[in-house]
Amino acid sequence: MNKDLNYYCDKWELLPDGESIQTYTSLLQPVVHNNMSVMLKIAYVSEEERGNKLMVWWNGKGAAQVFESDDMAILMERIDGSRSLYEMAFNGQDDEATKIICDVVKLLHSNSRPPFPELVTLDVWFQDLFNSATKYGGIFKTCRDIARQLLNEQDNVVVLHGDIHHKNILYSDKRGWLAIDPKGLVGCRAFDYVNVLCNPEKEIALGNGRLMKQISVISKMADIPEKNLLEWTIAFAGLSAIWFLDDKDEENANFRLEIVHEALKELSRW
Repeated sequence: MNKDLNYYCDKWELLPDGESIQTYTSLLQPVVHNNMSVMLKIAYVSEEERGNKLMVWWNGKGAAQVFESDDMAILMERIDGSRSLYEMAFNGQDDEATKIICDVVKLLHSNSRPPFPELVTLDVWFQDLFNSATKYGGIFKTCRDIARQLLNEQDNVVVLHGDIHHKNILYSDKRGWLAIDPKGLVGCRAFDYVNVLCNPEKEIALGNGRLMKQISVISKMADIPEKNLLEWTIAFAGLSAIWFLDDKDEENANFRLEIVHEALKELSRW
């Protein structure tokens, strides 16, 4: 059955309340439900459906609250807060933004009650790096080897958001900082912190000394050794670069590889 916007407006008695945001993976539509401003998200692909199920499972603990759900869509609280981690990073508050992100990630990771939602292991998530490292060669082989070692030695395995960055944690004037748009993964908790180091934008991420400064902040906040964070950064940034290359986006691939090179330089000091 083709479940479109009209279907959910009828099913959950919703009134559209603003412009929709549509991509090839999902539709986001601000709506009103029972006199409350909420957000409808309709998933078009399995990855987004898995993320929706994880949002339901979190039950508002560290994430936006979900009020209604089915196999394709969720109806969740609409967050129109007055603060932005993205803006903070650009306005001299990069450390503070990272600390807030660490607090939210820690809260998300504290959720552990069964039954667990459908999740993808990090071994599966990294297959694109394993499959393409030889094709692209060079530094990607190093990223692949480090990723394999990390995955073989995983500890502190938790349910992971999978795409933590400055725009996926929003501020609610009522409930504080809340996560949205997860990928629904499971694996070593360190993985959820390192995407921050490739964000919010190139000019921030590649700032002089920024990588180690933020790794130091994360290490202290999350109690993860700096060396381990560097290794996960290399693995993740290599994977991310592969995705961009596969999409013919050389600019963003090269940006991720700059992160890899810097992290490898720092790792060599250990």
